[in-house]
Amino acid sequence: MALQSGILIWLVGALVGSMLFFAFTVAPTVFRALPAEHAGSFLRAFFPNYYLWGLIVALITAALAMATSATVAVACLLVALLFVFARQSLMPRINLARDQESEGIAGATKRFKVLHLWSVLINGFQMLVLLAAAGLLLWS
Repeated sequence: MALQSGILIWLVGALVGSMLFFAFTVAPTVFRALPAEHAGSFLRAFFPNYYLWGLIVALITAALAMATSATVAVACLLVALLFVFARQSLMPRINLARDQESEGIAGATKRFKVLHLWSVLINGFQMLVLLAAAGLLLWS
């Protein structure tokens, strides 16, 4: 395996690892350790940084992959675009739905659940794309 591919696999692994760590360690711990309103405040402050972290790592990986694999570069650009979408479009709508839910506005709970499900599905899709990219690097 070339050094470039090794670096790319490391970057992809770091990104997937941080995504998994958040999903399976940080989020559940926050909800167990803090009252719901504090957990929500923490996550509102955390998520913009989470998405920015993912965007930066995905863009660095895409830039480095251009010299090794166009497919991996495009996959990482797709992941980066999904981080932008989640941060700039989906997250504000999730927060609005949660605020409306706490105000008792009809339909807000359903909207929140649907939007949250979309964020989970996007996050899972991003991880699958990254794992496929790592597989391409490993077996090429």
